[in-house]
Amino acid sequence: MGSHTLVSVQNLTKHFPIMRGIIFQRMVGAVKAVDNISFEIEAGETLGMVGESGCGKTTAGRTLLGLYPATSGKVYIDSHCVQDANNTEMKTIRRKAQMIFQDPYASLNPRWTVNSIISEPLHVHRMLANDKERNERVVELLELVGLNARHINRFPHEFSGGQRQRIGIARALASEPQFIVCDEPISALDVSIQAQVVNLLEDLQNKLGLTYLFVAHDLSMVRHICNRVIVMYLGTMAELGPRDELYENPLHPYTKALLSAVPIPDPHRDRARKRIILKGDVPSPINPPTGCRFHPRCPIAKSHCAEQVPVWRETTQGHWVACHEV
Repeated sequence: MGSHTLVSVQNLTKHFPIMRGIIFQRMVGAVKAVDNISFEIEAGETLGMVGESGCGKTTAGRTLLGLYPATSGKVYIDSHCVQDANNTEMKTIRRKAQMIFQDPYASLNPRWTVNSIISEPLHVHRMLANDKERNERVVELLELVGLNARHINRFPHEFSGGQRQRIGIARALASEPQFIVCDEPISALDVSIQAQVVNLLEDLQNKLGLTYLFVAHDLSMVRHICNRVIVMYLGTMAELGPRDELYENPLHPYTKALLSAVPIPDPHRDRARKRIILKGDVPSPINPPTGCRFHPRCPIAKSHCAEQVPVWRETTQGHWVACHEV
């Protein structure tokens, strides 16, 4: 764990406007994908972000890096503000912070060779003097992620899903970043390959001193790789805490429901525990519920849960929750 804060997110909000009309467009609403979230990531840490599909995890990761412009709020990466950065500062941020995308099939250009894909950041940031040095660096990066020099002139379609994700990781490492957003980097891969990619990410973190935001919906994998975990629900943060504390003593009813669905390898323990089945569907992010966003599905909701937004508060050291009933 690092001794200083590398990434600071302050009241980050991202709404996607809904427009009507062909010639005279007008805004008729917004998808509230991420709503007023704040957290910090220490240098050398892996912070997990979990929640069901559509809760705003990927949008938060992309807005964090400036791939989506924020509706409001600020993000500081190594004390550079993403929202206030000019072109020169943005280039510095792009070099310090990279992303590994979810789909290794869609995130690599099918017309480019592996060499072109991985050397692109080296060209953009003018990191090496000539093609010979760039080629040597590409081979170095391929070997770092478990591929070799034979692969350098091949195209993405010649590789398996796991190999493509390794190419994506090599591309992210090319600019020598400090911080990487891993956007569900294993969800599109076979189960047998997932552990290899997660182990690779851990090895790279130890070797290069990287800091990760690890977005995922596989809670057992998050427990394996992360130091702290954020639980997202409908664009807001429900709970944040140290990994073991959150898994062994979940406070928010939504966190409890999520953890009750994680399979346990012991069939006797699995049969003995109580599954928490949530009623209803996830509400629309276009028109989220008033008060606590989880109250329509919450097994312990009271009348005031529908009226007042719960206060984000610290219950024990580093363990935060947004719930009236905890």
